[in-house]
Amino acid sequence: MRPVLVVIAHGSRDPRHAATVHALVERVRAERPGLRVETGFLDFTIPSVPAVLESLAAEGVRDVVALPLLLTRAFHAKADIPAVLREAPRRLRIRQADVLGPSPLLLAALERRLYEAGLTPADKSSTGVVLASAGSTDPEAIAVIAEIAREWRHTGWCAVRPAFASASLPRTEEAVRELRALGCARVAVAPYVLAPGFLPDRIARGAAGADVLADVLGPAPEVARLLVERYDGARAPMLAAVGA
Repeated sequence: MRPVLVVIAHGSRDPRHAATVHALVERVRAERPGLRVETGFLDFTIPSVPAVLESLAAEGVRDVVALPLLLTRAFHAKADIPAVLREAPRRLRIRQADVLGPSPLLLAALERRLYEAGLTPADKSSTGVVLASAGSTDPEAIAVIAEIAREWRHTGWCAVRPAFASASLPRTEEAVRELRALGCARVAVAPYVLAPGFLPDRIARGAAGADVLADVLGPAPEVARLLVERYDGARAPMLAAVGA
């Protein structure tokens, strides 16, 4: 049997967060019919990750791919999730998949959201974009966001600047002002976040001076395809280990 995919989300007191995660998981199920997909949350929301893993073990499930619903390899991916997985029932064979970013599919999803917000491909050369992420104290995660912004700039945008809702600078509103000063005809803010919540709301407030504010990535089809890719990448060594 195929390993069960357990999507591990951060969780939030904001009910929009869980609703968006569940919508994304439903799109993953549609993308890979027959794949069992469960969802667990690290905090605030039920079911918790340990509860999901205990339930699977009680059913007799053997193999699990644990997929962090995270865009960068920061503290949650490096510490929190491995710690939770180490406490899982021993009968489970668990492989932790890679985080989602960086990936060309995420850039495609970002552009989808910008076009849904009113931009067109013809606007790229005259539009500056703020790549607005939640932020992190992890230097590796910050460096990855900066590199994504540099790469995205080369696809035809007037300019792309990273911004952060917490922990790091610049803030969204500062990046918007910088793009105005550069002379971009219009400024758009692209939230590099998966679901609504406290920090995405802060990004939205910081986008007050922009011309366009895109939606969160959420259940974009490109994100669903990326989850399936990460699942396949993690389960390949598991299949090889059992000679499948």
